[in-house]
Amino acid sequence: MSEEKRRPVRRGETPERTRSDEETDRNILGIIAEVEEKLASSVFSESLTDLNSFERKLIHRHFDHKSEYETRTYRNGEKHTLCIYPTGNIERFAQEKAQAAMDTGESIELPPMGSYARYMIHNALKDITGVETRSEGEGNERHVQIVSKSFGRGLKKIAKKIRLF
Repeated sequence: MSEEKRRPVRRGETPERTRSDEETDRNILGIIAEVEEKLASSVFSESLTDLNSFERKLIHRHFDHKSEYETRTYRNGEKHTLCIYPTGNIERFAQEKAQAAMDTGESIELPPMGSYARYMIHNALKDITGVETRSEGEGNERHVQIVSKSFGRGLKKIAKKIRLF
């Protein structure tokens, strides 16, 4: 088949598959399995480079149908980097740390993360009344700090209603 020209595919027909197509599929499935294994218990994203547009599209399609992951493609000149974020793990991690901050009453600093991961943490904790989040640091050292609010807005509203203060 490699020496012959491929016949055009007509509507309703499926294209003939070649060995290179099957190799590409096995390669993509291997990449997906490796990424899923790395992200199973991680809160950090996995970055994939040196993929062609077809491979990026297949990997995007696989992870975009799963609620535990989110994908983003970043472009730097002609190079593309596909980042896969374990959103489920990041949200659970943020909620555990927020609970620890409320239990101890102390602020907790998370490890340095990229801007999108920090955004996910801020977003996951925005509705929790007992904590407040803020990003601190510069450049690669930028991180989220979770601060316990013992006298937060909720308590101030209650105090205002009963006029104790």
